[in-house]
This record gives sequence, C-alpha cells and structure tokens, in this order.
Amino acid sequence: MVDLTRRFDVLVIGGGNAALCAAISARRAGASVLVLEGAPKFYRGGNTRHTRNMRCAHDAATEILTGPYTEEEFWKDLLLVTGGQTDEELARFMIHESKDILNWIVEQGVRWQPSLGGTLSLGRTNSFFLGGGRAMLNALYRTAEELGVDILYDAEVIDLVIEDGMFLSAQLKQPVGGKTEVRASTLVGAAGGFEANIEWLKQYWGEAADNFLIRGTPYNRGTILKMLLAKGVQEIGDPTQCHAVAIDARAPKFDGGIITRHDSVVFGIVVNRHAERFYDEGEDIWPKRYAIWGRLVAAQPDQIAYIIFDSTVVTSFMPTLFPPIAGATIAELAGKLELDAAALEKTITEFNAAVQPGTFDHTNLDDCATQGITPPKTHWARKIDTPPYLAYPVRPGITFTYLGTRVNREARMLMKDGKPSANMFAAGEIMAGNVLGKGYAAGIGMTIGSVFGRVAGREAAKNARN
Repeated sequence: MVDLTRRFDVLVIGGGNAALCAAISARRAGASVLVLEGAPKFYRGGNTRHTRNMRCAHDAATEILTGPYTEEEFWKDLLLVTGGQTDEELARFMIHESKDILNWIVEQGVRWQPSLGGTLSLGRTNSFFLGGGRAMLNALYRTAEELGVDILYDAEVIDLVIEDGMFLSAQLKQPVGGKTEVRASTLVGAAGGFEANIEWLKQYWGEAADNFLIRGTPYNRGTILKMLLAKGVQEIGDPTQCHAVAIDARAPKFDGGIITRHDSVVFGIVVNRHAERFYDEGEDIWPKRYAIWGRLVAAQPDQIAYIIFDSTVVTSFMPTLFPPIAGATIAELAGKLELDAAALEKTITEFNAAVQPGTFDHTNLDDCATQGITPPKTHWARKIDTPPYLAYPVRPGITFTYLGTRVNREARMLMKDGKPSANMFAAGEIMAGNVLGKGYAAGIGMTIGSVFGRVAGREAAKNARN
C-alpha cells in the first residue's frame, strides 16, 4: 500500500511512456517518486499501448537501423510536416537529445526489432519496439517498480493546489489508506491531451466531432491539462490541430489502436460520400503524410470517405482488423458502400484515363502520376481495373491533441506571465504542441515523450533536492 502520509520528491501524473521515463529518470537521480495513473492497471499506459516505433536521430547504421539519420535531416522532416509551426529551439533540442535516447531506453529494459515492411518505409529512420508498445510499456513499468517507484492505478486527480506558479498538492477522487491528498515537492504532468473528451472537441469542431473516432485511450479527457491552464500555466498550440489519421469507420469509438489504421491510401484513390476525389493520394512518402488524412476526412460531408483499390495491390500493405468490402464490379462495390454507382464509375474512369506510364516503387517518389485531372495523384498512380474491386470506409481517427502546456528546455512549465513555474514540469502529449504546431511524422510522439520525460524527471529531482 502506498503511504500518502509522506511527502514525495516527485509526483508524476500519467502512466504512459512520458510518465514512466520521467519517473525512472527522477528515481535514478535519487528522488522518491509516486506515479498516479488514472486508468485501471489493465489499461495503463495511455496511447503508448498502441505504438510501434520511435524516431531518433543517429549517425550510423545499427543492428536494427539500415543507415544514418542525421539531426539535420530529422529537423528538415519536422519542418516539412509542421510547415514551420514548431518552436525551433525546443525541436532542435529534442532531436539532439533523441540520439542518446536510443541507448538510454534500452538501459531501461526496452528492446528493438528490425523495421516492419509494407508502406512504412521506416527502416532507416525509426526503431521498432520488440513486441510493440505494450511490451515497451511493460518493460518501463518493471524497471520503475524495481527502482522503487510507487505506482497507484485508478488514481483519478480531481484538483491541483497551485499557488503563484508553485505546485503544493493533488486531490484524489478515491481515498488511498484513508487519504485523498498527495503532497510532493515537484510535479510532472504527463497525462496526455483531451482527445477522448468529445464535448471539448466539439467546442472547436462543432457537431462534426460526434463522428470522430478515438484511436487511443478513453482516459485522456484532458482534466489535468484543463486544471493547469486554469491555474495560470501558459497554453500553446491550436486546439483544432491534432494527430489524426484515417481509420476504419467500423472501428470502436475508443481504443481501436494501430490495427484500425489504413496504410492503403497510396495504392488507390480516396473518395467522399459523393464519390468524388478530394486530395492527392500520392503527395509524399506515406510516413510523412498518413497523419494528414484524418483532418482531410474530417472536412468531408458526414466525416466519412472510402479508400478504393483493386485486387492487384491487396498484399502491398499491412492488413488491418477489418476486411475490405468487395464487389465484382464498380457498380456492385458502390451499392455496398451506399454510393452513387454512376458517380463512382465516372470518377474511376476519369482517374484511369489520366494515369501515365511509369515505374512503380512505393518506397520512393516514383514517376507514376496522373495528367489532366484535379486533384492529381503525383506518385504511385496505377489504374484501378482488375476485379474484384475493394474498399475501406474511413473516418477521422484522433490520436492526440496539440493544445498543451508551454515548456522550456528543462521541460519546466511556463506561467502566463512568461516566468518559469517554481516546481512544475511536463512531458509527452500534454506539451507536444511545443514541437508539433501541426502535422506529424511517424514516431515523433514517442520521441517527444521519451526525451522530455527523461528531462522532466531529471530536472524535477534536481528541483526537489534544492
């Protein structure tokens, strides 16, 4: 039983990768640490449970990475996907620190495996967790426990006592050992964004948010974020920006995870409920573009779209939880999708006529493109003409939101007056908006969590000792 009569050096609120990296880092620095995870033990770990890989800079190939990925290349990739909407100082700091994370995370019990194939094309840039996100998470929890970190589950925080930028205590919904107050010298907020709070999403998206699906945990309701912002912490980020991908429309409302995401867009076309294409499916390498499709679909009527392809490409991408919907003809497929058959036939006929000859290579920006149609398909364009014809219905799948707490290089929260907090730090999705103003590239969320989690724990321990 955790003793809540004592005062801890570091209180970590959250239970995912960022929280555990902070807890381990603080404990290794000699601090007493308590982790409050709002979810039950089985659902611990927030969105980390559904991850597969992490993007880190490195100067040379390794046993599991096929080549170098320099800090400058990482920065250019981040600049591209964010359109420049990033704090350059913090982003470059994160990228530099990520080089050491590759080894540090292994020291905490995590293991790597070679890159997965399909459309990911990440063998050089991203390290994959052996056993996936849950195995990675279990390794971090095991290390934390062995180091003497105290952990409470079902530990929902309902209030934070903060005075003049200084954290004093947290209030639990349920008593532990007869106590509901948790006192600590420092706070690390690592409790994620507000993506599972549909009513909060509707403040910015309107009724369309009712049609959003939440890829990750239902426990990221933004309660800690809202408390911090209400008590004087400076906010950062556009509340409408988020990591949102196209996931199967048949997925559950919450917690569908990675197996509901579709990586087949580059192999076909995407149409809306009017059977019309609305964006270039071959704009760039998939890991740099998959995270724009959630927002694109969100802007379509009824927030739904359909990935259409034919039988020649069914083994070209990783399968998902739900099988594709099939039709022997385009008209039959349209009927099953409840689309206008004539409209879908017209769209596919015009697309096929626009496809130019080229050499197909989904791992590079190839020369297979369309000509004379809008929107174009600038790469990987091949005719859809071999039955059976197949489709996946997709909706916006929100992974995490970018509205968050402003931090500095110490991962210390900044207050609304611009001054650093006396003893409050943040890591992970709750502060991701510092780096991600918009857009996403595969594995960056885990980089943010690991780097700033490690920094936050180290700095919180130092703060507590002083």
